[in-house]
Amino acid sequence: MPIPVHTSLKDPAVVDKTKQLMGRLLYQDLGPLEFAAALSRQEQLIELKQRQGVADILLFVEHPHLYTIGRGGDLDNVLAARDVPLYRTSRGGDVTYHGPGQLVVYPIIDLRSKLRRDVHRYVRKLEMTAIETLKDFGLEAKRRPPYTGIWIDNRKIAAIGIAVRLGITFHGLALNVNTDLSYFDRIIPCGLSWAGVTSMAKELGQDPNVHNVKESFLCHFAELFGYTEIENISHFSEFQAGQKGARYEARDDR
Repeated sequence: MPIPVHTSLKDPAVVDKTKQLMGRLLYQDLGPLEFAAALSRQEQLIELKQRQGVADILLFVEHPHLYTIGRGGDLDNVLAARDVPLYRTSRGGDVTYHGPGQLVVYPIIDLRSKLRRDVHRYVRKLEMTAIETLKDFGLEAKRRPPYTGIWIDNRKIAAIGIAVRLGITFHGLALNVNTDLSYFDRIIPCGLSWAGVTSMAKELGQDPNVHNVKESFLCHFAELFGYTEIENISHFSEFQAGQKGARYEARDDR
């Protein structure tokens, strides 16, 4: 019986395809979407990347009012959720708020590629993407080690909480564009009692165009992560969002 011949990783065709995938970024704007449906969408794409090796994907979404708390977060930091649902999630970090007027970004990125390996470097580049995006709108933001996220003085304008499964990232970043900041009063955001929160609208004195914010974020993300090709996949049927709930997030109304 002949021994099967496996394609060499040095095969020019395989190398060329790998380079194409590494240089290609797909993105999809999911619009307003429930948290469970967005999580299901991410898990669907993680499975697709693991099974078929598709290119990296960036999802934009806007959630209805809800609170999420990371896998190691302290429920004591949820002061009074009241009518707003609370979800325990598999991401890092503590409690935060999501809602209308907030740009949530979920990168489904393969950290096993040589170009993007290293979780810490991934988080730093994600932070830098937000910083450069804000700069496009005249806002000077910065990191504040050892805390994650993006800050303007003592006010957090973007929160980051990620998870990695078999080398592929999910969850991501939430940027306050014209968010109703009063919902943060019901929690201790990120477990930092001394920190405030802010939004682009509050800092600018006017509501920025959300579409322009998305375009700016997409361009800086592609540049910082080394993508040379960007493609919108919203019209592809095989990438349509699933609507089933997710396995790893549990609702915890208090």
